[in-house]
Amino acid sequence: MKKQGFTLIELMVVIVIMGILAAVAVPKLFGMIAKSKASEIGPAAGTYVKLQDAFVAEQGMYVGSWTKIGYIGPGTKNASAGTTSTTTFTYSDPGLSAGTTEIQGLSATAGWQATNIVKLNDCPISSTWQVKVAQGSTTSNGSMVAYSEEVKAATGGSDDDCSGLTASFDKIGK
Repeated sequence: MKKQGFTLIELMVVIVIMGILAAVAVPKLFGMIAKSKASEIGPAAGTYVKLQDAFVAEQGMYVGSWTKIGYIGPGTKNASAGTTSTTTFTYSDPGLSAGTTEIQGLSATAGWQATNIVKLNDCPISSTWQVKVAQGSTTSNGSMVAYSEEVKAATGGSDDDCSGLTASFDKIGK
């Protein structure tokens, strides 16, 4: 008589191996999902920087209005609030005047902001990514405006938890 099938020990070994693989793979999977959701930050901020640079090059002035430079954040526009949003982020102009501003003396003024509306791994809801604008030197990147980036985690989170999701965000405007 021929013996067919697996023994109980063989089945238990396979289940243990699958459990170990699942324990390692599932957290990595969720990490990759959060990174993919946060990947929209870089292109959105980069578009703002390029449009702002074009306006500065043409007009010689800095403008605080997204509308005036032709920038619209990704997603659905909320005209009354002056914001746009996706399923993950709300994009806003953090309150600059609608007029133009002399570049001389411009210092660390927030011109672009994204706020997450969902929890992204250890990065809590309402964390912010900002692009700040200041007077620059034409020798750094060819622009009269200098850009700096800032990531702030909401209460209960670490800035590193949020900035780790957008690894190239600190290269915006450089």
